[in-house]
Amino acid sequence: MPSLLRRRYHVDKQYIKDTFKCIADCDMCGLCTVFKGKDPELAHEDYISGKREYMDVSGDYK
Repeated sequence: MPSLLRRRYHVDKQYIKDTFKCIADCDMCGLCTVFKGKDPELAHEDYISGKREYMDVSGDYK
């Protein structure tokens, strides 16, 4: 079972990386503003670690 949890961690982390890619054009992007100055991986840390569901974490940034 630990390997399954470890796999989910990596899959969830990669999902966040792929979904919220930094395009290095802050004036056109706005992701940092949406996540209140946090890196998307840090903003979704509870989701990646399995503590909370994706939609719950996303609700923190509406």
